[in-house]
Amino acid sequence: MTTTTPADLPPDSHEPLPASVPGQRTAERASRERNFVLWVQQLCAQDPGARAALRSGLRKDLDAVPRMHRFIAPYLPDDRTPREVQQAYYAIASMIAAQPRPAPPGNPTPTDDQDVPAGPSDPGPSAATAPAGSSGWGTSLGAAFAAAVGPGREGRMRETSAESRLNLLTRQSLPGLHRHLPAAVAHLRSLDVPVDFAQLLSDLAHWPRHSGRIARRWLQDYYRIRARDDRADAEALTDPTPTT
Repeated sequence: MTTTTPADLPPDSHEPLPASVPGQRTAERASRERNFVLWVQQLCAQDPGARAALRSGLRKDLDAVPRMHRFIAPYLPDDRTPREVQQAYYAIASMIAAQPRPAPPGNPTPTDDQDVPAGPSDPGPSAATAPAGSSGWGTSLGAAFAAAVGPGREGRMRETSAESRLNLLTRQSLPGLHRHLPAAVAHLRSLDVPVDFAQLLSDLAHWPRHSGRIARRWLQDYYRIRARDDRADAEALTDPTPTT
């Protein structure tokens, strides 16, 4: 089986952009990250061999994942890409591959000349669009933990466990975060909680320089959503919907 690889990707989105074009680099980086995640998800759904190769890199260093380079290296802009950015791409791909294999959306049938999806080129508007109300940010890991505790979820996570896990992650160095994150993501996915892998990719890539800001956003999102859910629960108790 011949696996096509990404081509004609945007330039390195992790280099600083001149101040004369504010905001352009952020949108370009978001496009690259979301397109990458979509490509890996489709690749894993359609090519078991690729999925196994990507899964083999879980919790491993860049120099110990020879089976992954075939798939991930073409997506990196060039060999000057910072090591922490490279590691983020590899880590996210391995975490996506480690999930239970989903059925492809719409159950598409690969064509004879394209067994797996081509790597994306310049992404269209939909690939760069962040969730509504996100102000350019995707859904944070803190929001995912809040959703795991939230009402109406079968087998939901205990609030004390969610707080403990999230606080542990926010205190980690980059190597520690790479060590603990796969288990946290696997637990969230076992509860059927969506994880915004594109936003997580961005957070991982920028953790060495912006860990404080990223950790603050995770925690603020968690506690903001939990407070909202608690208010909704209290209002439901004091003003129940009349039965007919």
